[in-house]
Amino acid sequence: MTRARRWARRFVISEGLVLGSLLLVAPMVYAVAAVEAPAGYDSLTNGLESQTQFDLDKAEFNNREQIADGLGPLYNAQSCGECHQSPVSGAGSQVTELRVGRLDPSGSFVEHPGGSLINDRAVDPSIQEQATRDDTVVAFRSSLGTLGDGYVEAIPDDAFTRMQANQPPAMKGTIIRVPLSEAPGQTRIGRFGWKDQHASLLSFAADAYLNEMGITSPLQPNENTSNGKSVASFDAVSDPEDVATPSAPRGNDVETFVRFMRATKAPARDAVLAASPGAQMGAGIFHQIGCDLCHVSTIQTAPAGTVINGGTFTVPPALGDKIIHPFSDFMLHDVGTGDGIVQNGGQATARKLRTPPLWGLRTRSRFMHDLATVSYEAAVLRHAGEAGPVIQSYKNLPPQQRGQLMQFLRSL
Repeated sequence: MTRARRWARRFVISEGLVLGSLLLVAPMVYAVAAVEAPAGYDSLTNGLESQTQFDLDKAEFNNREQIADGLGPLYNAQSCGECHQSPVSGAGSQVTELRVGRLDPSGSFVEHPGGSLINDRAVDPSIQEQATRDDTVVAFRSSLGTLGDGYVEAIPDDAFTRMQANQPPAMKGTIIRVPLSEAPGQTRIGRFGWKDQHASLLSFAADAYLNEMGITSPLQPNENTSNGKSVASFDAVSDPEDVATPSAPRGNDVETFVRFMRATKAPARDAVLAASPGAQMGAGIFHQIGCDLCHVSTIQTAPAGTVINGGTFTVPPALGDKIIHPFSDFMLHDVGTGDGIVQNGGQATARKLRTPPLWGLRTRSRFMHDLATVSYEAAVLRHAGEAGPVIQSYKNLPPQQRGQLMQFLRSL
């Protein structure tokens, strides 16, 4: 029996759950009985808000911004939905963004003037951003899905430390604490973005509104530069462009985006395929060879009423005490595919990326952070570094078991 399998069995005995016929491993247990979080691609609310409000919020999420609204001067897209729309609003997409920088003589990463993100669009060609010959670190990153992120936000910090404690020494994920835009001076364990650069959906939404659409808000009131130079002469709308209101002090649009994301259901599995003998055997293989050491199958959110995000948000019943199956530990790992970019985690995280959640995997046609891989097996085989022993175990599997593992992945 492999070391990874012994770990899984020990946890199954103490904290195992059964979902249908798939054995799932829960990293923690609370006194209050939890229930499964609603999952589906039906564009229905998870119960956080009414369906009428949810539809209104989704419409704003998909609304195309114009220059008169504050779009740009630098931007990548005109709406959240442009990058989060497959197969429904809030999911991921085939869109990538460009990040660049260079290494100084000591080998430390230095970002491009104005920041590592190179915006692909501008309201005027004279301020179009471009990489330079000095930018020797070049990375493409896919847009991540946001479905179910309200549950991810509601994961308590101690869930991450417990998952980390139960990982083998050579595979322990890196946990970073990041600032909360809505609670100045306070931090929380990062969980959003390829570098875990955000810990709350408000921080994430305000950052994306600025960096992807060029729209400022009370949480991000200053426009970006173009290659380090001011674009003020091209910006006709006063900042912050997303205006605060008494009911939305952090920006009307930003708070609408957050309300929508918190109200989305988790990505759903293909129930028919998941019930097939091949996929069920594949689920056992997934656990047996240790994939679930990082792609953790089951996590429980904090109890309803828990105060999080620096005291700014109380977990509501729709998000609290819920069991989710993201197949991720949401920590940073070096599996040989790191992009070399440094953000909130410091130089030690340059070659590390967040474990991508596998829920919703069946809705994607391209894989890994750069979308450069187009088959499940090729994505598995790109893993190295911390994942080396697991990948060697995969290579040692007979063809039939490899095929069963692929069936399991196609069911997610």
